[in-house]
Amino acid sequence: MRKILITGGAGFIGSHIVEQFAGSMPDCKIIVLDKMTYAADFRNLHDLLISDRIELVVGDICDYELSERLVDGCDLVIHAAAESHVDNSFHSSLLFTNTNVLGTHTILEACRTKNVPKVIHISTDEVYGEVLEGAVDETAQLNPTNPYSASKAAAEMIVKGYIHSFKVPIIMVRANNVFGTRQYPEKLIPRCCLSLIRGERIPLHGNGQNVRHYLAARDLAAAIELVSHRGQIHETYNVGSPDEFTNLEVAATICEAFGVAFEDSVEFVRDRPFNDRRYAVVWDKITALGWRPTHFFKGEIDKIAGWYRLNHQRYV
Repeated sequence: MRKILITGGAGFIGSHIVEQFAGSMPDCKIIVLDKMTYAADFRNLHDLLISDRIELVVGDICDYELSERLVDGCDLVIHAAAESHVDNSFHSSLLFTNTNVLGTHTILEACRTKNVPKVIHISTDEVYGEVLEGAVDETAQLNPTNPYSASKAAAEMIVKGYIHSFKVPIIMVRANNVFGTRQYPEKLIPRCCLSLIRGERIPLHGNGQNVRHYLAARDLAAAIELVSHRGQIHETYNVGSPDEFTNLEVAATICEAFGVAFEDSVEFVRDRPFNDRRYAVVWDKITALGWRPTHFFKGEIDKIAGWYRLNHQRYV
């Protein structure tokens, strides 16, 4: 590949994707398009920027002329840009629809007009809704339950429309809950770390019994690279992890990493208007391509806690 565009590449997940491709494709030109909202940070790409390894373009994925100019000549477009915090979607739902639906539509239309040979759209397991028992595969009906997951499901409908009407060469990836360094502290793991660093109690929604699977950002990035080479056009791939924990278990593990007593370090706060109790996906399709998760929550938490200790001033 000679040229790749990665949207949302200065954010948490996006920056790990950028690192993955920059490391494995040293001769490829990588352009990052990012609006640089509150959850993005130039420092997420610091080493790659100062070495001129990538080009960062500050702009909006809803800007059609900009998107069309940037995708022109690309061998691959990875669409990772999104509003993703469920809590925010309850009071700013129109923003989520604008970015996640119109933004996706804009990028796909630009890719269509410029005949981009491959597009990877990053979605989420939340489009399936609650999965209280067992796990669902890629053929399961979409059943989103909040404004965020609804906007991601709507984006997928745009994707499917472009596949059926225009045969745009798109691959979709639906990922579990992603964790790692550089995640903005609105999400559970960094919020736990920063609460303890500041000498505050960890706020947990409801009774803390909601369950999530935790997928390392580096493993997701590796999965996306694999799909870019071996994935079948017009297919969807779940990317999952065997790590399944309640919010209580996550908080307890982080308290242990910080050497503090769980009982003295947690407080329960009002739950979301609706909070899915569990998500779970079958990810056999991507393992058949040769992918396996290699980084796990309990093995990574000390590194993550250390990163937030060193970088907590970012989030003052």
